[in-house]
Amino acid sequence: MRGAEAATATRPDPATAPRPAATSGAPGRDADVLVVGARCAGSAVAVALARAGRRALVLDRAAFPSDTLSTHLLWPAGVAELRRLGALDAVLATGAPPLTRALAGAAGMEIEVDQPVVDGIDHGLCVRRPALDAALVDAARRAGAEVRERCTVTGLARDGDRVAGVTVRDRDGQETTLRAPLVIGADGRRSRVAQEVGASEPERERRSGRDCFFAYWRDDPDAGDRRSVAAQWRSGAELGTAFPCDDGLVLVLVQPPVARRDAFTADRTAAYRATIARIPELARRLAGAEMVGKVRSATGIASYFRRSAGPGWALAGDAGHFKDPVTAQGIRDALHYGRRLGEAVAPVLDDPAALDATTARWERERERECLEVYQWTNVLARGTALTPLEAEVYRAAVGDPSIAAAMLEVFARRRRPSRVLAPHRAAGLAARSLLRRGDRRGAVASLGRDVATACGDALERAGARRG
Repeated sequence: MRGAEAATATRPDPATAPRPAATSGAPGRDADVLVVGARCAGSAVAVALARAGRRALVLDRAAFPSDTLSTHLLWPAGVAELRRLGALDAVLATGAPPLTRALAGAAGMEIEVDQPVVDGIDHGLCVRRPALDAALVDAARRAGAEVRERCTVTGLARDGDRVAGVTVRDRDGQETTLRAPLVIGADGRRSRVAQEVGASEPERERRSGRDCFFAYWRDDPDAGDRRSVAAQWRSGAELGTAFPCDDGLVLVLVQPPVARRDAFTADRTAAYRATIARIPELARRLAGAEMVGKVRSATGIASYFRRSAGPGWALAGDAGHFKDPVTAQGIRDALHYGRRLGEAVAPVLDDPAALDATTARWERERERECLEVYQWTNVLARGTALTPLEAEVYRAAVGDPSIAAAMLEVFARRRRPSRVLAPHRAAGLAARSLLRRGDRRGAVASLGRDVATACGDALERAGARRG
């Protein structure tokens, strides 16, 4: 079985599994945990806490369903997280097609392979955020969490050096203080919680070499099997994707180098269409499709890690860690590490010292597990043309399906980027790139930069492990 059938066959719904009754709350507290932000990370935290019998109170200024700027692709590991949280059935009900295959194209070559299987899930999904986030909020409520919409957190309450709650303004403009042993900021890249605890400035940051522009297209009624393929192409320094999603649409994203930003500033729609035309395979994919709605943008992108734990507080999702959308890892990580944060803190909420040690350990684990993917993402986000070594990897993958499958396992978080190729194979491809006709001096310089980047990244990972 593949796709949606395999996702639901003979598997219990975690949302209906027996769970302990929620705690009534200790004197002087309004909840066991206050979660600021109800989208991916916030709902995942809340589900885990509620299942553990803890009272999670989630606060969000939006009223759901609500949109947010996002390219919303999930590889199989992200879909598996939706199932763990009890949200997958509602997400599948949107009609988004299971993306059972993935395609990558560059330099006139294309690689198309089946998605890897992650915890029984063999497909990706691309679901627009109003439906996706509403399904997650509903899952949090069904698990036993309380979600309050249309309320804005305006500051934090403290007990000495410890965060002890939040001040919140409700839909009627009334401001109150809510108290809890732990406040989790799951409020995105512009996190108010991060600002209040002095963690807005990243500890580790890399500016992207690409901007992001996307729009939805009404897909060709005769698209057929193309509706099951998540596709990405590179042409020169340009990068574009086509991800079929709900309501018969396809999300079409282009990530031009930042050097071309002025063209988009002058006429965003014209520059967007011109960029698609620069990627012939993407233009062919859209034959018979029609753009609907406006072109949306994210510019000035930076990937980062922020300090994400302290006395009485933690930062989940994009509030604490963000990667350029070129590898589509954000939602999976928000769900995965949000859930793990909730599971980790639930037993220790009544012991401040143990709680702080637990959030610090969770932060270290997230950094160690995400750092290599962060580095790999930064390489793809450089905004440059395919390097000679990257071209050799594509050529090898065309001839060897196991390499193509290994590349896709990186996106699905089943394999580390440094483990796609054995060292002897990587050395052989590097040598082959130098032997090809063409600009050999340029190839040597490019390979030198690749080696320097790999060595620097390895040193950075070693330092993180020691820390």
